[in-house]
Amino acid sequence: MSFSQFTADDYRLIDKEYKSLMQVASTRCKDKAEVDLVRRAFEFANQSHKNVRRRSGEPYMLHPLAVAKIVVTEIGLGCKSICAALLHDVVEDTAYSVEDVRNLFGDKIATLVDGLTKIKTVLDNEDRKGEAATESLQAENFKRILLTLNDDVRVVLIKLADRLHNCRTIEFMPEHKRDKILSETMFIFIPLAHRLGLYSVKSEMENIWLRYKEPEDYRRISERIKGNIASRDKDIDSFIAPIEQELRQAGYRFTIKKRIKTPYSIWFKMRTKQVPFEQIYDLYAVRIIFEPSDNTTQTERGQAYLIFSTVTHLYRENLSRRRDWISQPKSNGYEALHCTLMSHAGFWVEVQIRSRRMDDIAEKGIAAHWAYKKDGYISENDSEMDKWLAEVQDILLSDDLSALELLDIIHKDLVSSEIVVFTPKGEQRAIRGGATALDFAYQIHTAIGNKAIAAKVNMRLVPLSHTLKAGDQVEIITAESAHPKMEWISFLHTRYARNRVIEYFRRDFDGIARDGKRIFSERIRLMGLQNSKELLRKFQDYSQLHDENELYFRVGLGLLGPEEFKAIIDEKDFSSGERRRFPLREDHAHAIEYRIADCCHPIPGDPVIGFSAGENLVMVHKKSCPIAESLASKYGNRMVVPQWMAVQQEYPIRISLKGIDRMGLLSDISSFISQTLGINMRKLQLSADGELFEGFIELLVRDKKNLERMVEGLSRINGIQNVLRTDI
Repeated sequence: MSFSQFTADDYRLIDKEYKSLMQVASTRCKDKAEVDLVRRAFEFANQSHKNVRRRSGEPYMLHPLAVAKIVVTEIGLGCKSICAALLHDVVEDTAYSVEDVRNLFGDKIATLVDGLTKIKTVLDNEDRKGEAATESLQAENFKRILLTLNDDVRVVLIKLADRLHNCRTIEFMPEHKRDKILSETMFIFIPLAHRLGLYSVKSEMENIWLRYKEPEDYRRISERIKGNIASRDKDIDSFIAPIEQELRQAGYRFTIKKRIKTPYSIWFKMRTKQVPFEQIYDLYAVRIIFEPSDNTTQTERGQAYLIFSTVTHLYRENLSRRRDWISQPKSNGYEALHCTLMSHAGFWVEVQIRSRRMDDIAEKGIAAHWAYKKDGYISENDSEMDKWLAEVQDILLSDDLSALELLDIIHKDLVSSEIVVFTPKGEQRAIRGGATALDFAYQIHTAIGNKAIAAKVNMRLVPLSHTLKAGDQVEIITAESAHPKMEWISFLHTRYARNRVIEYFRRDFDGIARDGKRIFSERIRLMGLQNSKELLRKFQDYSQLHDENELYFRVGLGLLGPEEFKAIIDEKDFSSGERRRFPLREDHAHAIEYRIADCCHPIPGDPVIGFSAGENLVMVHKKSCPIAESLASKYGNRMVVPQWMAVQQEYPIRISLKGIDRMGLLSDISSFISQTLGINMRKLQLSADGELFEGFIELLVRDKKNLERMVEGLSRINGIQNVLRTDI
């Protein structure tokens, strides 16, 4: 922020944005008194931020105005939230206190502003010194955000609006600050937006993340999307026309919207499925939003199924892509029917069917969900959201979790998907994807979990470690003499079940702690280290445990296994990597060693981020590396912008190939790589299945341009249809 006298143009700009806000805010205010409250909040904030500018040079007041507008138009919150959005930086950035806000605007608005101020204080405090303190701080920031979910979810919703606007204006941030904000956004705020049902907010933040983390990929995909829209627009209109005609004849009131997948969703699918752009077949979607009719015996849900029947009668359906989120809504409140249909022009189109209420919830998430609930509409899904909030509370208030464990557990919970399974009597139960039969047993009742010996899934006998799939019917077999086993901890997927097993073994705390102490000493010896108070303190700091015996108890239970030992010992290096030295620019006094992270294998030309890992040592990751995102959320103070320069050094990469097999293909590939490009090939593996082949090449390249020339050349070889850089 900077300070300089506002000009007449600055005041005109603020006034223009204020009028724009009031135009939409007045539709959410119940009466003139609420409109007046919003006006007073603006005037107070405007005076507080007078002559203050953002990094972009714009008046600072434009930021709270933009956040307030997002709160209204994209999240759908009301008067008090609009006021809190306008005031959200006043306490942090000016001399005014929360009490001043309370005296002027009342308890509720003051509470919202206080919650937002606490989150901002932690998030922005990346300059604090001391590694252990800052690592705890990074995790604490996450904890504080989630604690507000239980106090007032509006704090988190306003913070999401604030983060979205910061992402929209992130180009004005220095690179290291930009990378920290984007990594934090991907690790915390995007999963939160998804969990709370804010799909438009989530999608926009994802696209901004991709634009800065993988700019070349973003540019290429965006150009392909524009080309596809231009060539397919008429075909989509032709696809919609018969649907409109049929629904009008049936008497429905509806609107139809058309959209194309976002650059991020295409990029993510290309990366996870390892397919090129051409093989993303669900690029196009059509959304039918209908107004439920009272002049029929059919319920809102029944009308949705009738529309579904009408649409699928017109086109051939891909049954494997059918999704019914109406009979079983998602845990964030999302309801819709999805089907994928073949257009007459020869490409697949996803069709989404929603009522107006369902669409409001899909776009505005939890805010709309609760608004309808207040209006008397009770959804079957209300208890699912309440249950998740209760689980969050349970995790946050746990005494046996370190700060970093907490961060990982909540993150996994936010990004995990749910599946629906059935009891032997056909009762429907939602459980986290990846859960085992034993997790299911504990979800039914602790006593059933403790006495479980096996399970039947779809009438077939399976072990308790069996991973459940959507639609499975699960029966738990118990025995009165059975009891929990320590090895269960290694395969249980849900925290609730793990905690019940840990509780069971606490009755033998002293014995398990003695065994743990012996195991601890033996592992340290095998790692070539000497047991010492300093080493023990390192383990306790990592685990955030004050009690030495509690640490040994965890080791004895297997909660701290060999992998955790290695991570704690090597934690200062963050991850193992290949040692390579690169010179810094001449204005640096000491050469810094850059270690290439072996989780993502960046090469010169890739967008990269570094993490300081000790004196004169920096770990280099690709900016889009999931490990780097996780590290940035925990060790934001250690992020640096690597100043490594390309030298005569070669880097390992892998290229995956798919296509149509033919005689001489292998010879053509090896000839192109070794003779045409003169590149050192380390491994070539291809396998054929009938007329098709797939495989990979591992080789050494100098930089990204070298790699791109190779990908382009391989794509031209007869028979090769898919060439992608993939992880080694």
